[in-house]
Formats: sequence, C-alpha cells, structure tokens
Amino acid sequence: MIIEGKNAVKEALTNNITINKMMVQNNLTDNASNQIIKLAKDKGIRIDFVNKDVLDKKTRNRHQGFICDITDFNYGEVEDILNKASTLNQDPFIVILDGIEDPHNFGAIIRTCECAGVHGIIIPEHRACAVNDTVVKTSAGATANMIIARVNNLNNCIEVLKKEGIWIYCLETDGKEMTETNLKGAIALVVGSEGKGVSKLTRQLCDETISIKLNGKINSLNASVATAVVVYEVVRQRG
Repeated sequence: MIIEGKNAVKEALTNNITINKMMVQNNLTDNASNQIIKLAKDKGIRIDFVNKDVLDKKTRNRHQGFICDITDFNYGEVEDILNKASTLNQDPFIVILDGIEDPHNFGAIIRTCECAGVHGIIIPEHRACAVNDTVVKTSAGATANMIIARVNNLNNCIEVLKKEGIWIYCLETDGKEMTETNLKGAIALVVGSEGKGVSKLTRQLCDETISIKLNGKINSLNASVATAVVVYEVVRQRG
C-alpha cells in the first residue's frame, strides 16, 4: 500500500509501521522534512531521493515530497477495542460504520475518532471502503493510532457488543435529538452509508436512534461531518 504526505509518513514512522521503501523529493530543506528524513535514516529505511515530477507521476494527490510503500493495514479485533477501553479504565466508546464507501469520508471519520479518544472503529468486510492509501492520507496518519476491526457480519457484532453491556445508538435523521439523549456510559454509535443510511435490520438491532438538529433547508449532513458532531457531543457529555 502507498501512503503519502508528511503527516501520514511521520505517523507511520513513529508508530513502527513496516515501510518497505521511501521516495523523497530532492532538495527539501524545511524543518519538518528534515525531521522525517532523519527518523527514516535512524530506522535504516531505504530512501530514494528523486525529482518532484517522479512523485507527481505516482500520485494525483498532494504528496508534499514524501511517498512510502508500506505493508497492508493491520486490522485489529473487536476484543482489542474492548481491551483498550478496559486498560484505560474507561467506558467503551466505539464507532460502527455501516457501509461507508467514500475513502475521504472514511479517512475523515478516523481522524475525528482518533482526536476525540474513540477506542475503536468497526467496519464490515463487504460493501464498504477498506483502509487504503487514500484513507490513510485523508486521516492525516490517524490510522496508525486507531484500532479498526473488520468483521464478517456487522449485525452479529452488534449482538456481541450488546451482551457486553454496550448501548447501541443509531444515527439517523428521525431520531431523538442528541443533546436530549444521555450518551454517557459504554456506547457504540452506528453511522450509515452516504446514500442509504443505516440498513433496516441493523437499525432494528440498535437500542436507540438519535439525530442532529438541523435548521437549514437541507435535511442531512455529510457522513463524516455528522459523525464528528455526534462524537464530540459524546465527548462533551462525558466531560
């Protein structure tokens, strides 16, 4: 898998993700670039210094002078997420993504969750975006610090979480307003796909449906924005 950009590459280096090879633009002299190059050299990583046009041909995105070839993303397990919360002596806070397909939305959600202290994200194996180079780039490297579990059956996973005492909230437009809902304790937030929302059966398995109050003429938010709003309402309530 290819990752690019200073933040993503630095996070990969500092979190000991296996980097097979790094390509760096010639003549970078800024402090941030020098720190990344030094870190890579200290770790004995192969660095190929090339002209900017070589990097431009390898990506359509803004590489900022850095491209790395890394091993594929290492998914965690649902148990790892629960263990992380337990180790921190905190109530589990999980985000479940039901069919998010846009890698930019997925990456933005990961970044928000990492910043907010979410213990882990759960995604389905099929009909959903996997962690790829665009996701890593959009997350600004947050994938290196977030446990992401990929499960075969999302509904079975929800049943398991409920048995662990976790209250499952579904985010949809016709639910109870989030600020009027007690979002403390052990919870999981289910966010649906960009076009279809949360699937019918998954919604039926959830304990409660919540929504965001909207005052404009458009009746929905982008999936990553909606997730951010609710995640930080949880953070606010938890204090």
